[in-house]
Amino acid sequence: MSEDPAAGPEESQPAPRAGPREVWKKGGRLLSVLLAANALLLACAIISGGAFNKVAVYDTDVFALLTTMMLLAALWILFYLLRTVRCPEAVPYRDAHAGPIWLRGGLVLFGVCTLVMDVFKTGYYASFLECQSAIKILHPLAQAVFVIVQTYFLWVSAKDCIHAHLDLTRCGLMFTLTTNLAVWMAAVVDESVHQASTHGTPHGNASHPRLAPDQRVGGQLGGDCPCDTAICRVFQRGYFYLYPFNIEYSLFASTMLYVMWKNVGRLLASSTLGHGHNASPAGLLRETFFAGPALGLMLLMAGLAVFLIYEVRGSGDSGPTPQALVTYYSFNIICLGLMTLGSLSGSVIYRFDRRAMDHHKNPTRTLDVALLMGAALGQYAISYYSIIAVVVGTPRDMLGALNLAHAVLTIAQHTFQNVFIIESLHRGPPGPEPHATPPKEPCLTFANLHALHTLPACPPTPSLVGSSPAGPQEALAVVLAPRGHWRRRCLKDISLFLLLCNIILWIMPAFGARPHFSNKVEVDFYGYSLWAAIVNICLPFGIFYRMHAVSSLLEVYVLS
Repeated sequence: MSEDPAAGPEESQPAPRAGPREVWKKGGRLLSVLLAANALLLACAIISGGAFNKVAVYDTDVFALLTTMMLLAALWILFYLLRTVRCPEAVPYRDAHAGPIWLRGGLVLFGVCTLVMDVFKTGYYASFLECQSAIKILHPLAQAVFVIVQTYFLWVSAKDCIHAHLDLTRCGLMFTLTTNLAVWMAAVVDESVHQASTHGTPHGNASHPRLAPDQRVGGQLGGDCPCDTAICRVFQRGYFYLYPFNIEYSLFASTMLYVMWKNVGRLLASSTLGHGHNASPAGLLRETFFAGPALGLMLLMAGLAVFLIYEVRGSGDSGPTPQALVTYYSFNIICLGLMTLGSLSGSVIYRFDRRAMDHHKNPTRTLDVALLMGAALGQYAISYYSIIAVVVGTPRDMLGALNLAHAVLTIAQHTFQNVFIIESLHRGPPGPEPHATPPKEPCLTFANLHALHTLPACPPTPSLVGSSPAGPQEALAVVLAPRGHWRRRCLKDISLFLLLCNIILWIMPAFGARPHFSNKVEVDFYGYSLWAAIVNICLPFGIFYRMHAVSSLLEVYVLS
């Protein structure tokens, strides 16, 4: 049964033609979701099974599954690109809200870093070519091909509302999305296994948890393939320190693929086709007070210094020193407190903003809101578990007090930042404020009557008397200055400040800072196994939240 939409609705039968299309649209989505759910559950079972040495699922099985999924997804992407090139009318609409330039630019940046990681991974496994399976070298090569093909695909097709091969397109997009989630899941599980193997001892190194890839619990090489050369160690370290970029690439691609999936078969009104984010580069650098960017850059530099101190002082066998932990928590408390005040200030400014709310259907915005709310739950969970451990447990020292303040401020900061971002995303673009009725009072008060008569919007009034050196041009400039100009500048400053702060709060946990294990309050209260499970499940969502907040705040900055 063909599901290509008809060329145009017939006026004599409008209802019968619209009905079946809507029913089949839901059926096609259900079919693709079922396919994705089954593929994701299979990948989850194999990946999680390969993490334990008592399960007869090895890392070669995981690599084989991921390689197969990535090659199949790349083949479907090539089919899609060939189809749209040969049949341009297959994409009659393009969603201006989908795939903004900063999101695609971030995808390219993380994709390039993922390619570099694949080079390091290939070099690392090539060091053990004589004693391992060839799939371990084939996997990074297949991933490099998949990243290149997918990045090009999302760059040119992220805005597509395709109207051909609807079922096949939905299933292909969902399978590609599932492939990205499987790659993300494998990276997170691998990182969690390294964390567990490092912190399993009472004096595990909390700052440098990354071990060699094949020292994982389910690894099969063990001591048969030791990494004892300088080039092997370089590849090993580079491979693990580039892991965060690979994780973020998979999540960025997943969000863009979901929006494309929602846009399959979508009809857009002509009035919404040109409504997008078309701010010029020059406009992005204007209309700020520079206080927010300056303060954000200061915190970014200070955060990098604190992170380096935490890493250097945590390089010993006993983990980070108490002084390093105090410095780390103190910086985070200051940063979170300022971010909370900034988010509150932005929400207060919106109380005086007369811009209309944008209620148009927008899958991109709906997904952004859902991801912000869902990803924040991970950090909420860690914070509430920490609060209970500090309040109920012992001892009650300065480090515990800092941990408690950090947990409370984390909850407040996530809450108020989400409120600010979500309200910003639902505001319409800035424009002239509406004037329902002509002003009954004079729009400004000054003493030059000659200047007053040059302003038609301000009727003459006998209450303006006296003399002043102000000329007509000066008075006209006062009237023409937009009344919301200072509000827009403040909102741009706040969004840039929050953006820079979220970047440093992403860098710290993504590249190895784990005070959750160095501070023994939670470990002693819950036990290592339970606390490690909580952190390893919730922390990846918290890391993703920071990077997704950066993307949303950049959109807020443009829309302000």
